[in-house]
Amino acid sequence: MSQSKREQVVSHLRYIRQELREMHQGVLEDGLLPEGGEVRGVMAQMEALLELLEGKTAKKTKPEPG
Repeated sequence: MSQSKREQVVSHLRYIRQELREMHQGVLEDGLLPEGGEVRGVMAQMEALLELLEGKTAKKTKPEPG
């Protein structure tokens, strides 16, 4: 994985981890579930990370003749 891709992955993971920590604290301290938009935002970040990772894998995979 190239250095810039690696940095993007690390950045995405740090953001997701922070968002999840904040949601968890809200549940523990206030007993409140996170807003739907917050959850969707983190899910979107996870999707973006997955696409970034799968994009790299898909380029390496050669299609089978058939």
